[in-house]
Amino acid sequence: MIYGQLSDAPAYRGIHPRLDRVLDLLNPGFLATVGTERRNLDGDSLYVTRFDVSTTADDTRLFEYHRRYLDVFVTVQGSEWVDIARPEALALREQHDDYWGAAGESEQGILLRPGRFLVLFPGDAHRPGMAAAQPEAISRIVFKILYKE
Repeated sequence: MIYGQLSDAPAYRGIHPRLDRVLDLLNPGFLATVGTERRNLDGDSLYVTRFDVSTTADDTRLFEYHRRYLDVFVTVQGSEWVDIARPEALALREQHDDYWGAAGESEQGILLRPGRFLVLFPGDAHRPGMAAAQPEAISRIVFKILYKE
């Protein structure tokens, strides 16, 4: 997992070529062009979508994690808390494609607000969209990167 400021994104280059491309796109100019329809940057290997949602205080929602894809989250409007847990500490409830949904308790959390980003690698269980203080409308951009072929 990586949590940082957008201005520091280039410091994380060299982990994976597709992640390098995303790190280069973590700038206000590109982020302003991302819409709510999936935008393929390299087919199913790299794509981006903006989600306009409301945060919630419902801590019974499932965590999610992936085996092949990594997620890069950028909250561009509002603030959200992202709960984090180890998959082995959670109870698997559903699985399809590259999505594992699991129930359990948060072990830690990260506050995402404009100007910050979060990289979640395969196996990093996360529950995004949690209310930072009170439920609010947010806009989050999510890059999906095929990390493991």
